[in-house]
Amino acid sequence: MTKLLPTFFAVLVAFLNVTAQAQELKGDAKAGQAINAMCIGCHGIKGYQASFPEVYKVPMISGQNAKYIVSALNAYKKGERKHPTMRGVAEALTDQNIVDLAAYYSVHGVVEGQSAPKEAKAPSAQVAALLGKANCASCHGANFSTPIDPSYPKIGGQHADYLFVALKSYKNESNAIVGRGNAIMAGMAKQYSNAELKQIANYLASVQGEVKVEPQSRWR
Repeated sequence: MTKLLPTFFAVLVAFLNVTAQAQELKGDAKAGQAINAMCIGCHGIKGYQASFPEVYKVPMISGQNAKYIVSALNAYKKGERKHPTMRGVAEALTDQNIVDLAAYYSVHGVVEGQSAPKEAKAPSAQVAALLGKANCASCHGANFSTPIDPSYPKIGGQHADYLFVALKSYKNESNAIVGRGNAIMAGMAKQYSNAELKQIANYLASVQGEVKVEPQSRWR
């Protein structure tokens, strides 16, 4: 047992060093632009729809929080999010690639001096009750574009069909194709029927947001 201790501590130190290095990675937007070819084919085309496992518009990611993009890509890479295509993309990326892409998309399409989204329009009484049940605004902000932590997404103005599919996925965390393993969001989503999740998604899509689809210049 005593002989194993030096090896154990060496492994522990190495692990901590790797973790610290990962935390210190800085994203480079120009580097992200140079490697985004695998992203623009879906996220850079207005109205583009995924066809698996359901038909829905792929999420808008231009103007999204960088830390959220990093978190999402790492979740796909680890298999916590089960979408096969996105996992394949994420597994092809290094940690530096991920932070570079996140840095790029967080500023992509953002206009300097652009005003922040106004206070979200009031939902119907029924939707307000649904939003209040999980207190969605407490994490994602009163206008759903100012989350309390940058590792949370801006969801105001996001595509309704994508939001609906994403919310349903948290209810099926063990599903090998569509599941999402996030204990907090699973707890929230499981409070609702799918019909209620669709109402929430439709409302969130209707409010002014910051995320957008910003096509590459050659496609405009």
